[in-house]
Order: sequence, then C-alpha cells, then structure tokens
Amino acid sequence: MNKSLTFRFMDINDVDDILKIEHESFTLPWSREAFLNELTTNQYALYLGLEEDGKVIGYCGVWIVVDEAQITNVAILPEFRGRKLGEALMRQVMEIASERGARTMSLEVRVSNSIAQSLYRKLGFQNGGIRKNYYSDNQEDALVMWVNL
Repeated sequence: MNKSLTFRFMDINDVDDILKIEHESFTLPWSREAFLNELTTNQYALYLGLEEDGKVIGYCGVWIVVDEAQITNVAILPEFRGRKLGEALMRQVMEIASERGARTMSLEVRVSNSIAQSLYRKLGFQNGGIRKNYYSDNQEDALVMWVNL
C-alpha cells in the first residue's frame, strides 16, 4: 500500500499536532503560546507541515526576513524517522524560502546532534560558527550552519 505524503502550510488548528511532535523531539520544547504567536502574530514566520495519509508527522518553521531565512525548528515524529522525510521537508522549505526572495538560510543545531548536522551538510549547509551555551537545559553549544539558496 502506497503512503500518501503531502506538504501544507500550517495554521492555529495544527498547534496540537505541532506540540506532540515538538515534545517527542526536543528536550526544550516550545510552548503552546510560542506556536500560537508564531502562527498568528509573527509576520515573518511560515510553518510547513508534512502529512502521511492525513496525519501530521512532521513540521518545519522558518522566518523569512527580506533575503534571509532562519529555520526555527524542524522535526519528524520518532516513528517516522529514517525515511528521508526530514530531508524532503527541508528541501521543500528551502524551495519556498527561495521563491519568497531568501538568498541564504541559517539554523542552529546542537553540537552533539551529528545526525541532523549530516542531513544539513547533505543539503549544502556549511559551518558558520558556534553559539556558546545556547541550550539552557545543559548549556550545550549550538553550531550555526548556513547555505546559499
């Protein structure tokens, strides 16, 4: 049986699905209020969801400000990982950001998250610097990565 994968822009009706993915993916999940703000107030924010057979299984947030795009978060439900869905989601967001005028894209990733770093390098991202003590749960550094779109 073929699984049906679709991308779509997310809105406030998706907050529960986003929070489920967020809590299963990150040690410092964003709050409901943060996502509500992103989806209703932040004019620069865009959230793309990935659905399989109508179920939201992943999402990616990006801020597009003039010609720069900043990935805020990207996550796939744990049981759907390892199928290149994160790569497909990132490629889609990169294309949308480029279509909307972004020329570069950046993100922060934990220095210990070699799986994510490997994906970002595959997509053309390069190391840009270190943000010391970026993550408040354990003071881990963040690696800043950049790509030209």
